[in-house]
Order: sequence, then C-alpha cells, then structure tokens
Amino acid sequence: MQRPAEVTLSREDGEALRIRLAGDALTADDRRVLDQVLQWYFWLLFALQEATFSLKRLRGLLFGDKPKKRQSQSSRGSSAGDGAGNVAAAARGATAEDHRPQEAAGGHRPGHGRQSAAAYSGAERVVCRHEELAAGERCPVCGQGRLYAVPPGVDIRIDGNALLSAIHYALEKLRCSACGQVFTAKLPAEAGAEKYSPRARAVLALGRYYLGLPLYRVESYQAMLGVPVADATQWDQIERVADCGYVVFAHLEHLAAQGELIYQDDTRVRILSLIAENQQAQAHAEAMGLSRSSDRTGMYTTALVVKVGERTICLYYCGRAHAGENLEALLTKREADRGKPLVMSDALTSNAADEATLIRCHCLAHGRRQFSDLEDVFPQECQVVIEALSSRSLTMTNTRATRS
Repeated sequence: MQRPAEVTLSREDGEALRIRLAGDALTADDRRVLDQVLQWYFWLLFALQEATFSLKRLRGLLFGDKPKKRQSQSSRGSSAGDGAGNVAAAARGATAEDHRPQEAAGGHRPGHGRQSAAAYSGAERVVCRHEELAAGERCPVCGQGRLYAVPPGVDIRIDGNALLSAIHYALEKLRCSACGQVFTAKLPAEAGAEKYSPRARAVLALGRYYLGLPLYRVESYQAMLGVPVADATQWDQIERVADCGYVVFAHLEHLAAQGELIYQDDTRVRILSLIAENQQAQAHAEAMGLSRSSDRTGMYTTALVVKVGERTICLYYCGRAHAGENLEALLTKREADRGKPLVMSDALTSNAADEATLIRCHCLAHGRRQFSDLEDVFPQECQVVIEALSSRSLTMTNTRATRS
C-alpha cells in the first residue's frame, strides 16, 4: 500500500474542522482534508499489521515456530468426533502433534523397542548346527518322541571394523639349490589383481561425499587402526570411481529425460573453484573502473527428482546454472514422440524453462505457508484460503487412494 501524502493540520484548524463537521457546514477543502485523514488511517492500520507480521516472522526465525492445531470447519461440531478430526489433520497437512504415536495399553508407545532381525538385511548369515542332536533322533528328555526341525532362533551380534580393511598375504617362496630359480606361490582368486578393490574405492567415495568425512581425517583414522591410506591415495581411488560414474550418470540422464513427473528445486552451495573465479572477475571489474562484475556469481545445487514408471531417479547438478536451465538441458534429451512431462516446483522465476515443452505445476505449500504466517493479522481472510486449500488437498488424497 502506497504511503499517502502528508496532512498538515494544526490543533486549532482541527478543532474548527470538527465544529464545521458537527454543523454539517463542510467546505471543499474540508472534504479534501478528511479524505487525506482517512487515507492516513488505513495506511497506518496497514503499517501496523505489517509490523506485527514482521515481528512474528522475526520471532519465528529466532525461537522457531510453535506448532499450532487448526480445527477445520468440518470437525468443529461436537458430533464430528475423532474421525473428523483425523480427516481435518490429513486435509490441512499433518503437524508434529499429529505424528505423535498413540500410547498403547500399559502406557508404552509402539515402535520404540528393539530392531527386528529382518532390519539387519546386510548382516552375514551363519547357520549354527546343534552339536549333540539331529532331526529324527529320539528326545533325550522323554525318550519316546522323535525330534523334527522347527524355524530357527535368531540372535544378532554387531562387530566393528575400519572403513578399509587389509589382508596380509604371505606368499611362500622356494629356491632351487642347483640353479637358484625362485618359485612363488600364487595369490588366491578372491585377492584380485589390484591393491585396492572396487569395494574399497566405493567405500572411500561414500565416506567423502555421503558421510562428509575429510580425506585427512580418514587418513588419521585408518592409521590409528593399522591400515594406513594417504589422503592423496584416497583421492586417486575416488577419481577412478568418478570416471566410472560419468557413464552411469549419462545413462540416468537419458532415462530421466523420458520421465512423466519431475520435481525441481535449487539450494545454495559454495564451490571453491567458482569462488576463485568470482574473485578474479571482481578484481578485473575493479581494474576497469566498475564497482562489480557483470558476470553471474551465484552457485547452486539443482535437484531433479524424476518419476520414471515405478522407479525414481535423482539427479544433482552443481554450478552456476539455475534449476530451470538444468531442466531445460535435460529435456533436450527427451524423445520426440513422448508427451509433455508434469513439472512440480515453486513459482520462482529461476525454475522457468522452455514452458512450451512441459506442463507446469506450482506447489501450493509455499503459498499456503504465506497465508499461515498472516493468519494472526488477517484471521478470517486467511482461514478462507487455508480451508479451501485443505479441502482441495483432501479431495486429491482421496482420489489417489481410490485409484490405487
């Protein structure tokens, strides 16, 4: 709302205006002044609401937003019961309160016990045979029945190991006493031909780029466990994994370009090589008498999550390109006979691509969040929008459930 023009009115002039207003003797100048006063009233009210909204956002940034329960119109009656409350929670988007597990009998919450044996899918399986008994033998207790097999019991043991482990092969050597020829035993087939196995290289890559472990820290850790691996050696082995990964990534790009649903978003990232380029460009601009470089300096990581049939492909791009530019480059690999994909994103202009080649779907969660922030300032107006979005969300959820 634009700030109105200032009104200069002394107390004496104001009292005289009030007298003319009471006597219904307003002049054209009086009406102009009153119009300006009304404009100032509404502008001040708007400014006060904006200040309240800004303080609310500042409080949320400093101390975090408190989860609040919102009861939809469909569940405000006392006859609605718990079922309608659950529907309202699903319609408005579940909060932290909605996700709290219900207490079972005895006061214990479900899902807080031990992990089941099925959860340890990567565990090595060892079959333990009975040392003294076997199926078909007589029972040693009663001496009458025969023993038969039942499902085995399960017990889990967890051990520790280094990121990289080593095997020391001692190769036997024999020398001829006459000719001096030396005969060396061969390595077993499972040892492989190279010092670092493909599994070892994959573990190093995961440790650096998934766990975020610095190479020098891994070097210290491995030395502590007696399997030293220098940081430079780790980098060399990871580079070999990356060389193999380029081919896989290119194939994933081709598959993702044929997908029917694409989610896209950006997040900021810091890339040392690009930061150095920015500094060089800024120095060059200052040498040319400019305050700043005209080149793009932003750095982003774009995530493209693509639904391809029953599978989901996640592609990540790091550099100066926005999400829309990365998406547009991906869609150039799309086969011509395929229809337009659905693309879900927020309404930022950086997400825009060649819109003629896709069907754009804007995320309503961002817009709904803005109305939720304004709810304390405009409760009735925001409630209308929030309820409409909640009803739409519930309808879409029920439709998907019916189709599935």
